[in-house]
Formats: sequence, structure tokens, C-alpha cells
Amino acid sequence: MSGLLAGKRILVTGIITDNSIAFSAAKLAQEEGAEVVITGFGRMSLVERIVKRLPKPVGQVIELDVTNPEHLASLESRVREQVDGLDGVLHAIAFGPQSALGGGFLTAPWEDVATALHVSTYSYKALAVACEPMMKPGGSIVGLTFDASTAWPVYDWMGVAKAGLESTSRYLARYLGAKGIRSNLVSAGPLRTMAAKSIPGFEAFEQSWVERAPLGWDLTDNEPTARTICALLSDWFPATTGEIVHVDGGFHAVGA
Repeated sequence: MSGLLAGKRILVTGIITDNSIAFSAAKLAQEEGAEVVITGFGRMSLVERIVKRLPKPVGQVIELDVTNPEHLASLESRVREQVDGLDGVLHAIAFGPQSALGGGFLTAPWEDVATALHVSTYSYKALAVACEPMMKPGGSIVGLTFDASTAWPVYDWMGVAKAGLESTSRYLARYLGAKGIRSNLVSAGPLRTMAAKSIPGFEAFEQSWVERAPLGWDLTDNEPTARTICALLSDWFPATTGEIVHVDGGFHAVGA
């Protein structure tokens, strides 16, 4: 078997539709030789239908609510029903109540902010802890962020959550490094996924990438992001951890 991820066992979270970044990553991972295990949340029947569009069949979709301690505690046994361990994990999970987005920064109640932080930030650590017993040295955990160095229009508390995610990844890199497990994030430019479309006013700033990214930016092309995810899940970045890799056409380097 040949391919960048030949023989790798990869857990992929966050597939909602075939337009999800996670779907593109899972598809490419399979094409590059990986055995992929899928988790889903909420509309499980929809996720099960979507994963049938992957190039290769996968086992039963594992239900995973990353805020549910019981789901996390049983994750290892459920994953081991399909594979005997993991070499990589993709965390593609984020959620913020409507009050925490779209200009509601000053009025969002703590309860909604707490939900955004739990799902979008703390869950990265929680998923890593749940998966760590299945991983050996050389393992890789990858998450998705959106440049948290700037206060973007309408992104509000999700921007704060992503800043926390970026810090969480660095701390995971510190604590899991001794076990040979890497933690890195991919910071993609805006993509018209279902998650992005759920943010009120998201289109207010996405055009900036199209106009100003040195390499240009296609709002509908997930493949560059999926390629970077798979590269970080592979053995080709053996000494890279705690890093944020930008996949945004170079927009972050030149600003608006």
C-alpha cells in the first residue's frame, strides 16, 4: 500500500455534510491509504448517509458528544471495535449559540459563552485525553482554528473560543510531547461550509480573502485545507508540535 498515510488509523470528527472540511480530510486520508474511523453528533442518520459518499466503506459511525463524559469515557472501547489503535485524530468541532455570534459580544449571557468554550475549546483537550491511550509515539492530533490574533466582525465569542483553542493546543503539545504525540492546528481562511453559513453576517468579511490573499482564495475549495491536515497527520512533520499552519492564501501575512 502506498500513500502519505499508508497504514495509518485516523479518527475524524466533525462531518456534517460532504461540504465539511472534515469530510474532505477523511476522503483524502482514505485516498492516501489511511483507515478512517468516523464520529458523528446530532443528526446521526444524516452523518451515516454522508459518509457513504467516501471513497471506501467505513465502520459504524460512532456517536460522540464531546461534552458528554460518558461518551468520552467509552470512546476507546468503541473505537477499538473497528481498529486496534489510533495514529491520528482530527478535531473539527465547534459551536456557539446565536447570541454569542453576529455582533452580540457585549450582550451574550455567560451560559451561552460557556457552551461555546466547552464545545469549541475544552473539547480539544477532552478528545485528546480520550484518545491518548490508543496512541503511540509518532501520533498526531490536529484541530481547526480561525486566526484568533484579530477581532473579526461578527465572530465574537467564537473568536475568543478559538484563541483558547490555540493556547490549548500549545499546552497539549507540552504535556503530550513526552509521549511522542504532536498537537497542531490548521488555520484556514473562510470556507462556505455549513458551520460558516450559520454565523450571522459571515459574508461581511470573507470577500477580503478573495481580494487580498497573495495566492488568491477560493471560498468553496476545501482541498488545500484537507491536504494540510493530512500532511500534519502523516510522518512528514515528526518534530513539529504546538504549531498553527495557515492555509489562507497568505492573507495572514499581509492583512487587510
